Amino acid sequence: KELQEKLEKALDYLTERERLVLALYYFEGLTMKEIAKVLNYTESRISQLHNQAILKLRSILKLTS
Repeated sequence: KELQEKLEKALDYLTERERLVLALYYFEGLTMKEIAKVLNYTESRISQLHNQAILKLRSILKLTS
């Protein structure tokens, strides 16, 4: 429960694009390739946004623990 609250707060620090990529990947089950097609980006760019978002979340969660 506490981790979930921390994660929800940490998501506020992500950009809208980063949140969208994570939502499409983890909640909608789309592949990087499918997300790239939907958002009109390259698959490589989607991968970069995903990695960037995950690194931000890890960093924020590390600071709050």
